[in-house]
Amino acid sequence: MKANEDELRRLMISGLDGNAADHATLLRHLVPLLRGFYRRRANGSEDDIEDLVQETLIAVHTRRATYDRDRVFTAWLFAVARYKMIDHFRRNRRLQPIEGLEEILIVEGFEDASDARLDIDDLLETLPAKQARMIRATRIEGFSIADAAAADGIGESDVKISVHRGLKTLMARFQGGGR
Repeated sequence: MKANEDELRRLMISGLDGNAADHATLLRHLVPLLRGFYRRRANGSEDDIEDLVQETLIAVHTRRATYDRDRVFTAWLFAVARYKMIDHFRRNRRLQPIEGLEEILIVEGFEDASDARLDIDDLLETLPAKQARMIRATRIEGFSIADAAAADGIGESDVKISVHRGLKTLMARFQGGGR
């Protein structure tokens, strides 16, 4: 069974309320999600991926009290997973670009990503309009560079530059160097 946001959130809340069977079911459902998350991002061996999955499951279990029941569960889960991945890279003194900002914020296949969508909208509003439009078109809506350029009436190189500059500005903000 592929669990969706509603089912995972229900299992998490039930587990928080003391239902050990639902908590165990939740952890079992998280294994394939986390494997996929790490395979797409970690570029490591299967052993590394399994280690990351286990570390994340332990973190979900030990930090479950930090989950806000009114928020999207998968956003919380993948934030925990992202931190575990970063810790893993630091331990191994490995530099690895973390691409797919929108995939981290909006989990593919989950219908209820309204909170994450609002966060992305807020972030994009801080950018110049063209940069925000091009990031939204190419990185969130999935348009090709050529399609985004044609829809906006600009050149493909202008799309690439706008996306690059916009993402660079956002990353600088996340790393504490931006406004």
